[in-house]
Amino acid sequence: MNTVNKGSLKDFKALAVGGKLKYQYLFNENLEFGVAVYNSTNLGLQDLTSPDLATGKVSRYEEGLFDRLNLDNKTIFILGELYVDYSLEKHSFSLGRMKLKSPLINPQDGRMIPSLFQGFMYKFDRDKKTHFQTGIFNAVAPRSTGEFYSIGESIGTYGAGRNFEGKDSQYANNTNSDFLIISSANFNLTKELSFDTWNYYIDNVSNSFYIKPKIAVAPSVDLEMEWLHQNKIGNGGNEIDSLSYFRSNTSDVLGIKMKYKWAQSNSSISLAYDRILPHGQFVFPREWGREFLFSFQKRERSEGTADNHALVMYYENTFPLLDPKSKIQTIFSVGHQWKPSVLDPKLNKYAVPDYTHVNLDIFFFFDKIKNLQPELLLVAKFANGDFPDNPNFYLNKTDLFHADLILNYNF
Repeated sequence: MNTVNKGSLKDFKALAVGGKLKYQYLFNENLEFGVAVYNSTNLGLQDLTSPDLATGKVSRYEEGLFDRLNLDNKTIFILGELYVDYSLEKHSFSLGRMKLKSPLINPQDGRMIPSLFQGFMYKFDRDKKTHFQTGIFNAVAPRSTGEFYSIGESIGTYGAGRNFEGKDSQYANNTNSDFLIISSANFNLTKELSFDTWNYYIDNVSNSFYIKPKIAVAPSVDLEMEWLHQNKIGNGGNEIDSLSYFRSNTSDVLGIKMKYKWAQSNSSISLAYDRILPHGQFVFPREWGREFLFSFQKRERSEGTADNHALVMYYENTFPLLDPKSKIQTIFSVGHQWKPSVLDPKLNKYAVPDYTHVNLDIFFFFDKIKNLQPELLLVAKFANGDFPDNPNFYLNKTDLFHADLILNYNF
């Protein structure tokens, strides 16, 4: 991993090796036991504890390969999965430590160690068209860390940005929350129309409801919409405002996406727009995964912002490599984020200026080495608009080039 920052600002690089060793045992067709250990080792390409001289800040992306809460720790192991699954014809139950996949809570496997959750999950598949699930969780191992934390403790293990008064946020280690409840319902009403709904209830912090309808308006054209509505629960994490995580009473994100697929090829193009309304910051613990909103692009997010516009175009293509059975998948995206002023902490928590974002993600699939799955990600971000010439608005945010080379081998 390598990040080239603007001008004399410090560049960062890192090299990690590690993996996951998982064992699953089937007692019978209904009962399964699983355990997985994750590891990441820092091969010492650069001392990531040494900060940039102009800002006093260390790397943003490279530290995520390791234990970002203790960068002096060169090797980390974590018992990330330890669960029992019990399944019936339409019902399944999971208890223990596990991975979760959803629009806001997910492993985010772009890191060496993903986000992992401890609790209980129930799933009900009424038929092939209707699916329900709900779960309650009391602990989280945020990605790029080496242990599980309570729900409240996990919030703030990543960068906390600024509070409404413009000072450093103080909610880390001050957020009071005992549990997280996740629920979802997925409906395929017709061949052309489907609905996905998710709800995330964070005890004493917030509730986030997400709905995404999708309709096939033509054989090659899909139209999707999304709405994320958040509201404060309890005192937002702490009865003292300066220590509270969720300060706005409500927030709303609205989005629309059009996607076209070429019938005779493995290609598609999409155009998406997201609008975060001005009345409240969209905030959700970034420790728990990526935000799979329509405007998401790897290596940046919209979380922490209000009054934001985002427009993103994706082009995906798959074509043969060397021999017809090997292939390359490419995902090219270009987007622009119209951000509120970096001087307004109430609307722009992390002080990110307007920027243009370009990504090229390349996946390689080799017929003769099926277990090897390399990936190359190239990222460029360019600052736009008028804002003070302060290195804190550039370092690890804009006017940078970033590259990841990932070699995954599955035994």
